[in-house]
Amino acid sequence: MAKKNNDIAISVKNVTKEFTVYEDKSYFLKEKIGHLGRNKKRKHVVLHDINLDIKRGQSVALIGVNGCGKSTLLKLLNQIIYPEKGKIEINGKVSSMIELGAGFNTDFTGRENIYFNASMYGLGKKDVDPIIDQIIEFSELGEFIETPVRTYSSGMYMRLAFSIAVNVQAEILLIDEILAVGDAHFQQKCLEKMKELKAQGKTMVFVSHNIQQVKSFCDRAVWIKEGHMIMDGTVDDVTDAYLKEQGII
Repeated sequence: MAKKNNDIAISVKNVTKEFTVYEDKSYFLKEKIGHLGRNKKRKHVVLHDINLDIKRGQSVALIGVNGCGKSTLLKLLNQIIYPEKGKIEINGKVSSMIELGAGFNTDFTGRENIYFNASMYGLGKKDVDPIIDQIIEFSELGEFIETPVRTYSSGMYMRLAFSIAVNVQAEILLIDEILAVGDAHFQQKCLEKMKELKAQGKTMVFVSHNIQQVKSFCDRAVWIKEGHMIMDGTVDDVTDAYLKEQGII
């Protein structure tokens, strides 16, 4: 049996992901009945034979144009979806910032949702009690923490979700464009928090179209194009090659 490499936080081996695409775009029941039995479908391969090892403590950016497959890869790492082929191994507790607040109950207060959402990270009440004050303080929600989440603005909703995600003591963080939400003050606060977690040795996989942010935050980048890995290397080399192809530099 091969010896496990404890330096590897994430291992992706020969991973392929595909989705079924239906030709019938009807949205109404009557139209669907009319097309019953005649709805053509095809397979769309989103990721082709991806191989990727990420060491503990690395901050890795996934870059590429919209639809290239980078967010799909992040969801595979988070086990929201699963590959048709290949194998993914995650060595460590994961905190996901992909669909922040997806597990909120809108009738619960912000405080109640902290406990509710944290349970999805495997934390019980005894785990949350010592960190709930820092979660609330980071969110800057003040007295609104005692009101139902359904009364929150989208910015308040995202602030609470982010505050939970970065305080659950995970070893691996999966991040998808979440630093683009909220006002400028909170965006900067989020970025500083991510840099603090990086300094603590957390492993991060970061999807963003903000190349300057990627360059300031990550030490490695992976360029994905039409579902294929085009380049994997230092953040400057990969982002520069990507921007050149886009005609930006």
